[in-house]
Amino acid sequence: MSTSSFRDTLRVRLSRDGIVGVGEGAPIVRYRESAEAGRRVVDDLRPWLERQDPSRFRALASRVARRVEGQFAARAARRVEGQFAARAAIDIAVMDWVGKSLRAPLYSLLGLDPAETPVTSLSIGIDSPGETRQRVRAAESFPVLKVKMGLDSDEATLEAVRSVTDKPIRVDANEGWADKEEAVRKIRWLESQGVEFVEQPMPAAMIEETRWVRERVHLPIFADEAALRAEDVPRLVGAFDGVNVKLDKCGGIQAALRMIRVARSLGMKTMLGCMVSSSVSVTAAAHLSPLVDFADLDGNLLVADDPYRGVTVRDGKLTLPDGPGLGVVAV
Repeated sequence: MSTSSFRDTLRVRLSRDGIVGVGEGAPIVRYRESAEAGRRVVDDLRPWLERQDPSRFRALASRVARRVEGQFAARAARRVEGQFAARAAIDIAVMDWVGKSLRAPLYSLLGLDPAETPVTSLSIGIDSPGETRQRVRAAESFPVLKVKMGLDSDEATLEAVRSVTDKPIRVDANEGWADKEEAVRKIRWLESQGVEFVEQPMPAAMIEETRWVRERVHLPIFADEAALRAEDVPRLVGAFDGVNVKLDKCGGIQAALRMIRVARSLGMKTMLGCMVSSSVSVTAAAHLSPLVDFADLDGNLLVADDPYRGVTVRDGKLTLPDGPGLGVVAV
């Protein structure tokens, strides 16, 4: 949806009993969020948060949500939204603290096997054909690519990718095909191009139109902007085959777990995605990845000055750190 040379994220540190948990949220401009607005939310909550017991993390997450929603109601005139990236930063810090206090990696607390992490795709942004070919060549070690589309240049973009590689591709249209007939034409064309699935082909509000498209194509369709939180998922059945779960959209680790469970209960596929952020946020999502079918966790690979080291990628496969909590280390 955009190109940028920097991103502002919100980082939270939770210190108690000599243990420090770290969390991060990447605000999404589309939802009127910003790092500065998120910081105000955290600053307002700080005196209350300092009195809470982070080991009661489930109850704490619910209380944080109620208090943030209360702040939103009070600030409606200032257009401060629900600040889910700020909630994510708090929740990740809490869960990191809990893991460290119990001296166990987050995946272990969740009963997950770190050997069952999926392969992650690497995103290829919209660019000129020459730059696209160069980016694809640079991504040679990744077995799966995620190609951004949604413009008049879609055919040229994919032709540039296919001139360099025949590896599997996942397409993210970023709501770019607002006409349902166009969406059908584009997806039918993609069916012959080695594409695994298409993410958010139409604008988020056009669920019934997407349902119409889904009845006329064969490729699976995943929801991203149409699936923000767990309560959004049931209405997507029949229009989408799966959902892209992002901690920054839904409000953190615990909210992502709920979203994954709801989607699974409805027979839908699941994918973990991310925003551009440091290894803190991406590693938090990666700890949940043994639960999902697909991963698009490359946000930390797209920044030049990651201040943390956490999840790594080997031949495309996510490798989780084995330290307590998130297992991230400042560099």
